[in-house]
Amino acid sequence: MSDATLGTGIWFLMMSAGAAVLIVPFWFIFSKAGYSRWLSLLLLIPLINVAILYYLAFSTWPARRAKHDE
Repeated sequence: MSDATLGTGIWFLMMSAGAAVLIVPFWFIFSKAGYSRWLSLLLLIPLINVAILYYLAFSTWPARRAKHDE
């Protein structure tokens, strides 16, 4: 294997691990908040991820809204 191929493989492995560290907790946070778990994949898109985090932080979660309606 050439050095360039090895470097690309290591880079891809590190980026995938970093994405998993970000996506997995938000997968559960979105679920507990009452949103679709798949929204956590939007965190991989630059600038959209910041907007999603602000929306999640300042909106009324559907799970809490359902609790208040009872």
